[in-house]
Amino acid sequence: MTEFLLFLETGLLDWPAWKIILATFIVVQVTLSGVSLFLHREQTHRGIKMHPVLQHFYRFWTWFTTGMLTKEWVAIHRKHHAYCETETDPHSPQVHGIKKVLFHGVTLYTQERQNKETMEKYGKGTPDDWIERNIYTRFHYLGIVLLAFVDIALFGVIGLLVYAIQMLWIPFFAAGVINGIGHYFGYRNYRTDDSSRNITRFGFFIFGEELHNNHHAFPSSCKFSHKKGEHDIGWYIIKLLNKLGLCEIKKVVPELAVQDEEVEFSDETVKAILTHKFNVLQIYIKDVISPNLSAEFPSPSKTIKKKIKKYTHQLSLEPSFVKKKLQHNFEESTTIKTLLAYKAELQAIWDNNAMSMEEMMDAFKTWCQKAEQSGNQMLQDFADKLKKYQLQQFA
Repeated sequence: MTEFLLFLETGLLDWPAWKIILATFIVVQVTLSGVSLFLHREQTHRGIKMHPVLQHFYRFWTWFTTGMLTKEWVAIHRKHHAYCETETDPHSPQVHGIKKVLFHGVTLYTQERQNKETMEKYGKGTPDDWIERNIYTRFHYLGIVLLAFVDIALFGVIGLLVYAIQMLWIPFFAAGVINGIGHYFGYRNYRTDDSSRNITRFGFFIFGEELHNNHHAFPSSCKFSHKKGEHDIGWYIIKLLNKLGLCEIKKVVPELAVQDEEVEFSDETVKAILTHKFNVLQIYIKDVISPNLSAEFPSPSKTIKKKIKKYTHQLSLEPSFVKKKLQHNFEESTTIKTLLAYKAELQAIWDNNAMSMEEMMDAFKTWCQKAEQSGNQMLQDFADKLKKYQLQQFA
């Protein structure tokens, strides 16, 4: 009896508190890597292709530590992208409210996984072998029951706390923080058609998923960090696995490059502009509007500098984000009005889905010719650079 009570107190490992804390952090990170790398980047968006051994490990591990099935997670996330911020979106904070998604995201997930239409339509291409059908699906929650026994056996009574943390980590951070805060608070690199946000430039404990706006701008890319200062831990792991022969990199957004020599507009130029239209827009704001705006104030105060920075940042977002007070401060200038008109014309070209490649190419050429004749040096330089854009493939 005494030995049994001692076992309950210490478990098989009899570890001190710091080792248990470290072990808990490591196992939840392994679980999160399974969600981010396997479920999200590999199974949902096909950005990478893992070695079968790694695939089977993550299929088991996510079932064992979360009770989630690959098909269900993939189907729900694909539907989220297909109907983002609409009534059909399984977990939009714009629809359900931030509190609901943040604290009850797992409830929304559970409700949607019971939708057979969602599973059949969006769950295609996921594992459907004997082990998936006869173990993971048939005994859906057996994994997390076994996990409870394993935690208690290894750590004793404190294993219940370890188990609770494991059970709460993914529902809160993945279903709550990423799906909730990632569509509610943070900064935006890209003017996407949804409310996605980058929560922070670096979140070492959520595997790069914090760069949510970057992901929504280029969903199929397995690399989420796009700007200087952004760090995608998941991408670093992918590169390591690639060097070890355990992961093939399939889809990464080609970088926007500028050719040195003078070239004619081509299909490749148009593809580069369309692929990086968000980046091109920001380059236009940074290289054309911002310096011209600063020129309107030869000796700007700190307050004016801050307002200019805030205004130019808002120009890359939806028009409704630009505050009227800032518009009144800066859009009275004839020069700025003209440059904003050029910006609107450029956006209208790449937003016109009815145009053929040839028509879009002609429209870009016309825009560049008009810009070159504007008499504004910065606008002329931008038009010259626009003609030289090309895609530089990931090596």
